Amino acid sequence: MPWDGFFEDLEDQLDSEWEAERAALDTEAERLRLARLTLRQRLVSLAEGADAPPRLELADGDAVTGPLAAVGADWVALTPDTRRTGAVLVPVAAIVAIGMPHADVLRSARADTASAPRLAERMTFGFVLRDLVRRRTPVTVTVLGGRGLSGTIDRAGADHLDLALHDRGQPRRSGLVTGHRVIPFSAVVAVRLDAPAPLP
Repeated sequence: MPWDGFFEDLEDQLDSEWEAERAALDTEAERLRLARLTLRQRLVSLAEGADAPPRLELADGDAVTGPLAAVGADWVALTPDTRRTGAVLVPVAAIVAIGMPHADVLRSARADTASAPRLAERMTFGFVLRDLVRRRTPVTVTVLGGRGLSGTIDRAGADHLDLALHDRGQPRRSGLVTGHRVIPFSAVVAVRLDAPAPLP
């Protein structure tokens, strides 16, 4: 019966090699999946459910913490922990780091890279700003360097916005406007809605 032991050894060896090959394939597939994972997909995962609200550290050195309300093509909206303002819109390019519990780091890394984007996820930053123009929503635009400019967005172009400056909490009336600024989107760190407005 030495042949029985021989064949059992061969079977065990084949099983071990098969498991090793499958583990290697699984590891390579996971590496490829992670290579395609975008920050936006991780943000979508956080918006769908997180253990704790993420803390977005911004390019001006400020940070804002709160649950993500919406994720667009190149922006996120969150409801800050403080009650001073409405939603905060942040261009993804203005985020320098995201603080979150380790469980959320792992969960967001498992985000589905193949899912089709929802309507809000296809909306660009400019699209959302044009909606704020239509609604005449008062805002505070924070620009690089940390300066906050309060007013109402008059126009939103392809890569910039026109802001009519006025005191926070005041309506946009020609007699109350103190100046105008043309601001490139690349300089915008955050847009804080000074009045509650529905998000897309």
